[in-house]
Amino acid sequence: MRKVAIIGVGMTKFGENWDESFRGMVTEAGVKAIQDANIKGDEISAGYLGTMASGSLVGQEHAGALIADYMGLNPVPITRVEGACASGSIALRQGVLAVASGLHDIVVVGGVEKMTDLDTAAVSQILGGAGDQEWELFMGATFPGLYAMMARRHMYEYGTTEEMLASVAVKNHSNGVNNKHAQFQREITLEQALNSKMVADPLRIMDCSPITDGAAALVLAPLDSATSYNEKPIEVVASEQTSGTLALHDRESLTSIKAAKIAGQRAYNYAGISPSDIDIAEVHDCFTIAEIIATEDLGFFAPGEGGRAALEGKTRIGGEVAVNTSGGLKSTGHPVGATGVKQACEVAWQLRGDAAERQVKDISYGLTHNVGGSGATAVVNIFQRGY
Repeated sequence: MRKVAIIGVGMTKFGENWDESFRGMVTEAGVKAIQDANIKGDEISAGYLGTMASGSLVGQEHAGALIADYMGLNPVPITRVEGACASGSIALRQGVLAVASGLHDIVVVGGVEKMTDLDTAAVSQILGGAGDQEWELFMGATFPGLYAMMARRHMYEYGTTEEMLASVAVKNHSNGVNNKHAQFQREITLEQALNSKMVADPLRIMDCSPITDGAAALVLAPLDSATSYNEKPIEVVASEQTSGTLALHDRESLTSIKAAKIAGQRAYNYAGISPSDIDIAEVHDCFTIAEIIATEDLGFFAPGEGGRAALEGKTRIGGEVAVNTSGGLKSTGHPVGATGVKQACEVAWQLRGDAAERQVKDISYGLTHNVGGSGATAVVNIFQRGY
């Protein structure tokens, strides 16, 4: 298996992009990534696109062929993949495998979702399909409700508080201020978070990621030729995907996502490192409790200590491990199919030293953690400089 590197990255602005189309956003991100990689379109031999619900949200299926057409890549095969909110990371993993195997040399990876064309109720119904439709969605369970149950159990078992949850949102908004791609480039206070509208007790509106439009893209190449395209390639040193129980009621625990924990362990083993070696991590904070659980599942903190660590500033830039320097899903936004690719873009910028005001110093390894639904799919990637 060949070593694989990211040689180009590109993103659109995330937010309520009323004047942008589904196809226009992913084309914009793809062109930016291709330009960043210093390649021409005819050098690309394959592509993978992550999108969860393009048919339901914008009425467009057959998204791979659409993007190949609009990016002028025909007859290059573009394969659409779906794994709920982890669709983007699965697309990245498929691209990595394609290059590592030697089947393809230059691969483009994208993620996109256009979510704001429908009202909140309709979008919530569509997103609910990422859970167990028969036992959860049909019975009226929403994703805020499912994660609220996880939060309540975490509070019961470990003494986690609403203040700890709110501190995650405050930190991520602080990071997002310095991200020009973020949906919400503004800070919030702990008091504002704690006094915001209740959505599903104990989760308030400031504990929840927003509905978002956006796209992100990457270009992959063999590491041994990567510097001929970009002088700062980023090596993908591990990429692991795991599956878990779809329905929350069948889980062994509500305070840990087993699939993510296993994916993290496998990624560390493959890379030959430990959690303490990770300097920056983009984790799946669809809700603030999700970030807390992620930092525990990934081994940054012991079970039950993630909330306290967030409150004490251990996950801030300059802390023990910088978590969600981009602003995370909470501040940057969560166009579900694009999130996993966006996370990798942020880690690439950080490892290149191109993250400007949110730059973390002296980085060796970066990690992305992306889950689908309430955790039935998990993807963990680890990166380091390839130059």
